[in-house]
Order: sequence, then structure tokens, then C-alpha cells
Amino acid sequence: MTTATPYDAMFSGVIGQDYEMLKLLAPLAVEMSRLVGATVSQHPKTDDKPLSVVELGGGTGITTLSILAATDAIQLLSVDNEPVMQGQAQKKLQAWQAQGKLAFCLDDALSALQQLANGSVDVVASAYTLHNFTNGYRQQVISEIFRVLKPAGQFVNGDRYALDDIDQHTRTTQTEVGRYFRILTAANKLDLLEHWMVHLFSDESENHIMRESLALQQLAAAGFAGIHLSNRSEVNALVTAYKPR
Repeated sequence: MTTATPYDAMFSGVIGQDYEMLKLLAPLAVEMSRLVGATVSQHPKTDDKPLSVVELGGGTGITTLSILAATDAIQLLSVDNEPVMQGQAQKKLQAWQAQGKLAFCLDDALSALQQLANGSVDVVASAYTLHNFTNGYRQQVISEIFRVLKPAGQFVNGDRYALDDIDQHTRTTQTEVGRYFRILTAANKLDLLEHWMVHLFSDESENHIMRESLALQQLAAAGFAGIHLSNRSEVNALVTAYKPR
């Protein structure tokens, strides 16, 4: 990460090539992707047009598939600036792309959002992406999400929301690290273990960590209403928020 790229770009390497290991390392992440898809499917429609959804950080398509499977009438733009991971998603989801329900964008989140018109999107959804951003870049992204959403549009994010209780958060993270070591050493994937540990240090760094109370305040400051955090499990939680009518 540099000042020119204020987000963790490690997924272009070993992690991105073997990202499916995440299902073993963090099984709660798979459930969070399902919850994001289910929440998107419940968004109320006000017209007969397909639901317009932008997904930030589509990765290998785990959450993308959850969104597509949850609702039929949809136009989904999946944004990810890591070609290794997006290439995997394109292979897995080509049927939806062929039907015109799915398109891909290889820009970073902020650049992709800046290209969209005001009030043009029903839902912006994401899973395990915003926590990779530096605090300043994340604030810009949230402001852009608010701008592109239609009135009554929804932001849905399943992500790492650090606990406000720092001691409890530290204990939870230590348990997570122990799981990484057990699984990856047993699988003899020490290079992957090294990269995940480096990535976790980035997640926990002062300029990245997405602490729950501050994250919700950040959404409120951008103009969002109806902000709600649910399904908390360890560091994982689902956050929803609405753009006022």
C-alpha cells in the first residue's frame, strides 16, 4: 500500500491465487456473504426495472454469487481492481454475464463510484472490502456511495467491524490468528500463512482498523439514516444504512 493506492493490494499475489482457502480460515465470512445477498434481495422495489446493484470488492465472486442467486431481476456491476481475483470470478459467473445481469469493472472502488451518476443505484453492497481501505479513503468511498444511491437506496456491508472493547477485540483476533496457523501449517501452505499474517497486521493498523462506533458515526456524517449493525460474530458484522428519501 502507498499513498497512491490507499488500500491493501496484497490480493494480487498469493492470497488472490488461493483465496478459496478463506472458506476454511474464516467460515463466518462465507455466511456473511450469504447474508449480504439475502439482504440485497429484500430491498423494496418501486418500479418494474431490474434492481441496480453495485458491488465493491467482488473478489473471486463469493458474494457476487450470493447476490445473483438471491434475486432474479438484477443488473449487477462488480468492482474489483485485482485482475487475478476478478479473473476467477469471470470464469465462475460467465452465465450471468452472458445474460446481461452482470458486468465487471477493474477500477478501484472510489474511481468506479466517481464514474456513476447521482442517484442512479438502488443498492451498493460489499463484503470484506472497506476494512482494507485507509480511513481517509474509506470516508471518500462512503461519501460517493451516498451520492450514487437513489433516495431510499441502501448500503449493505458485511465486514470486519472491530469491537469497541479493545481487550475483547485483541482476544478475538488472537483466536483468529491461532486458527490461521493450525489450518495453513497442516496444509503446508506457509507462504500463504505469511501473506495472511502480513495482511492481518494491515487490518489491525491504526490507519486501517474499522472500529464499530467510529464506522457507524462515519456513515451518519455522510448523511445515512437507519444505520443498523447486526449478526455480530467475533469481528464480523453486517451493517445496513439508507439514503433518506
